[in-house]
Amino acid sequence: MSKIKHPELAARGRQELAWAESHMPVLMDIRKEFIKTQPFKGLKIGIALHLEKKTGILLRTLRDGGATVFGASCNPNTTDDATVAALAEESPGRLEVFAWAGQTNDEYYECIDAVLDGHPNIVIDDGCDLTMRLHEKRPAQLKEIIGACEETTTGIVRLKAMQKDGALKLPVYAVNNAHSKYLLDNQFGTAQSAIEAIMKATNTIIAGKVAVVYGYGWCGRGAASRFKGLGAQVGVVEVEGTLGPHESGQNRALCAMYEGYRVMNHKEAAAVGDIFLTVTGNKHVIRAEHFELMKDGAILCNAGHFNVEIDEPALRAMSKKVEEVKDNITAYHLKNGKTLYLLSEGRLVNLARPSGQGHPMEIMDGSFAIQALCCELVAKSKGKKLAPGVMDVPKEIDDATAARILKTRGIVLDKPTKEQVAYAEEWKEGT
Repeated sequence: MSKIKHPELAARGRQELAWAESHMPVLMDIRKEFIKTQPFKGLKIGIALHLEKKTGILLRTLRDGGATVFGASCNPNTTDDATVAALAEESPGRLEVFAWAGQTNDEYYECIDAVLDGHPNIVIDDGCDLTMRLHEKRPAQLKEIIGACEETTTGIVRLKAMQKDGALKLPVYAVNNAHSKYLLDNQFGTAQSAIEAIMKATNTIIAGKVAVVYGYGWCGRGAASRFKGLGAQVGVVEVEGTLGPHESGQNRALCAMYEGYRVMNHKEAAAVGDIFLTVTGNKHVIRAEHFELMKDGAILCNAGHFNVEIDEPALRAMSKKVEEVKDNITAYHLKNGKTLYLLSEGRLVNLARPSGQGHPMEIMDGSFAIQALCCELVAKSKGKKLAPGVMDVPKEIDDATAARILKTRGIVLDKPTKEQVAYAEEWKEGT
């Protein structure tokens, strides 16, 4: 069902996978352990992740740990056909992939369903589409699932909403919330991959432009820092109150202000920005009243999980003509005479092919190491029956992953002295 059976494409995919393996030492070390211990022997793992070379290394690692793996994409625009072609040739019956670039929405869900047709015992999700599909369309299969892992902020928000409503029937590790994941993946991975994709798609200079970042969470902080480092004048847009499991918009705005960014409201930002990047995880962040105020030639893009942050239907309705002018660039010729450019259809700019390559390999090495170790934890709980709900990644796994990453960089930290340990314990007891 991959639709990708091309020898030359597969050969290129194998080269890309080999390149990724050479830059993902932590996951490769875990693979060696899994080959010996076979933690997933007899188990099936269903996956919905961005199917590109780094994900391929995770899939191979789980397979080599004894699992039968079924994988689909978590986004219609982010599949790397070369990676899929290479994986499709490997271990038929043990590693099956269902994806291709340019899927329609219906094809996307057909591939999600194909993963569920494999009757997985463990689920790894990115954005919660696979988990939601399981609950809504395949409730009878829930009894076959031991547990799940979720990769993203958006997915965790959806899972917690399900849990609040009493609808979540699975135990799910919130991999996204591990410190060594969101500090690296969200802050540094998203920043580099999003700005790289903007530069590759547009071939425009960042220095001297006004870059506006919507949302000052970990992703927004990273993006603002990278834009600043490239010479942009950076604006930050936040909103009042708390719209998720984090500090208020007021506190985030204070942080942005004291880090040297110009904090603006939506209308102020719309009037001065050259490049607009949304990383909020919320809906219709940039809307019709903002498009009206923008400069001719403004560039809009999104690095939040779903393509709802920029109100594309409203933008289309305001246009007299819409045309694709370059790979991943759509021009909206507005009725007011201005032209705005939307990248990657408003989908994940950092992963949408061909300009998006996703997070750097070293970043995903850490993220997927946590995924693999949490999957192992789920597999070990097979006879214990974990309770449904969103669970934090154990601190032992979080800290051990960070230590493994440091070790691959030749960094070994000193241990605290006995005196320091005793002092810290006294302090804790005093509080």
